[in-house]
Amino acid sequence: MKLSARNVLKGTVKQVTPGAVDTEVILELSPGVEIASIITKTSAESLGLKVGGTAYAIVKAPNVIIGVD
Repeated sequence: MKLSARNVLKGTVKQVTPGAVDTEVILELSPGVEIASIITKTSAESLGLKVGGTAYAIVKAPNVIIGVD
């Protein structure tokens, strides 16, 4: 697999929570470091995501916004 995105984060699928249309996927990148993504239910099924499996979070965005109170 070749991608133009520079931020490819390999992780272990920690949780897959399907909804009516979308599925929340949580990847554990390292102990205590997680990233979440909402993808379509169809995509989650097509990828065959299973808890304990390996997946990649691929981030391609021009901005990262940080805020504080």
